[in-house]
Amino acid sequence: MNKVIAITGASAGIGLATALKFASNGWRVYAGTRNLARDQEQYGDVENLQFLEMEVTRPETLQSAFDVIEQEHGRIDVLFCNAGYGFLRALGQATTEEIEAVFNTNVHGVINTIKAGLPLLRKSTCGHIVATSSVGGLVGQPFNEIYCASKFAIEGLLEGMATYYKPLFNIDITLLEPGAIATNFNSTVLGQIQQTGGIRDDEYKAIIESYIHNFSTRNSVPQTAESVADVMADLVNMETKPLRIRTSEAAEKFVAYKIGNDPSGLDGMLNTRKLQLNL
Repeated sequence: MNKVIAITGASAGIGLATALKFASNGWRVYAGTRNLARDQEQYGDVENLQFLEMEVTRPETLQSAFDVIEQEHGRIDVLFCNAGYGFLRALGQATTEEIEAVFNTNVHGVINTIKAGLPLLRKSTCGHIVATSSVGGLVGQPFNEIYCASKFAIEGLLEGMATYYKPLFNIDITLLEPGAIATNFNSTVLGQIQQTGGIRDDEYKAIIESYIHNFSTRNSVPQTAESVADVMADLVNMETKPLRIRTSEAAEKFVAYKIGNDPSGLDGMLNTRKLQLNL
């Protein structure tokens, strides 16, 4: 019997690479997209892969997609909450609407996905929730404060859930924490800056330009989405699932000062579980 994975944000990048990887490994893959006709046409001949409309800010689309999965398989073994996007603006520059958009996708979108998928996860014999966080979910970074805040929120959400989901529902929880991914920063974050007026000529301009230059220099050879998919494939087969996992050596080095005493996050989470739940 094929294992079943549902992935949000699967039309490009990490999500698409993971969908293709798992389909080739014999999993039944339900890939979430906002452009169903385009993606189904392009990848419709890939065995084990089916695209479904999943707009994480519209819970009704998630429910409709999970209704299809329930009818066809009756369960989800892995729910990969991957939809999200970056945002590079100082707090003093960002509009309320921009901030709300980041949180609607990066935070509320994950919440909506888990709430909709939980009934099907509980029907699995070994459910697993994975959410794409970031090294920015552990370490605050200049001009990424809004993005980092959204990822810090996801870290807190899933860490709290992990204290009781395994003993209560037999569902593992993991935060996937990549660093720079090939094409993601330039096409998404820098593209978003251009679409919203470019780098503004204000008191932030010089230091933002310095940040972008240093980031691009340090990450001249970023990790590929396909290598992150390889990490995901290894992760779901681990006997003991970590609470946190970085996807590259560069990401590991970047957060080393923050997580040195508990790299996987399991020790701290288990200590909290024991202290507060006696489990």
